[in-house]
Amino acid sequence: MRRIGIGALEDFTRVYEAARKAASDDLLIIIYTPQEVSEEESGQVRFHISPNPIHALINGLLSGEIDGAVRGTLPSDATLRYLRESTTTSGLERIAVLETPEGKKFLLTPVGIDEGWTCSEKVSLVERAVALAGCIGIDQTIGILSGGRMSDIGRNPVVDRSLAEGELLAQLTGGVHAGILIEEAANRYGIVIAPDGISGNLIFRTLVLLGSGRSHGAPVVNIDVTFVDTSRASDNYENALRLAAKLCDLKKQ
Repeated sequence: MRRIGIGALEDFTRVYEAARKAASDDLLIIIYTPQEVSEEESGQVRFHISPNPIHALINGLLSGEIDGAVRGTLPSDATLRYLRESTTTSGLERIAVLETPEGKKFLLTPVGIDEGWTCSEKVSLVERAVALAGCIGIDQTIGILSGGRMSDIGRNPVVDRSLAEGELLAQLTGGVHAGILIEEAANRYGIVIAPDGISGNLIFRTLVLLGSGRSHGAPVVNIDVTFVDTSRASDNYENALRLAAKLCDLKKQ
């Protein structure tokens, strides 16, 4: 029996419905929330009421009370900070599992404003993305994005630096420098590397929140436990719960 926890600080009903849909005979979902709830527990969906659901969820994950965790609607800054401190990690690395409206799945990283700001950091993210892609059945080809096309060299020094880094990163990782052509990269490669965390976050939000794409969550890939980050603006956490369960199975294997 796999046990996955998910946080619900707001929009409890949305989290509850996702948990109810994802739960199965061998998948127990535990909702960590500070509020008393009117919904009834079922055999496979239970509640953990706590005045501090952030600490309760992460402490439960680290103690083995649950096998994996999904952020759900808990606040990003406080949750990721406590996760980082509790795992004594200097910085968390996340890789988003995304799906285009046509059903093409790909990995995107960096997706956080404090991630992937140096070439060495992006090399590390590429290596972890290749490993994650292999585990969950996504194409391991790599597309490197930058701030323009190669024909744009000389137009702007910031773009020039971005293009040069894209070329270097492609050489270091065996990937292909795709320039600014995100629309081609997402459909051609299994792993897409954004120029930085800001642009990666914008790509994610544009695809999922403005477009018709889907998010399956963003696993934190540089810690020993299974934690899948999500956006509070997402309309469905079922995918993230299923991904967390799959990653737990892979860890046990």
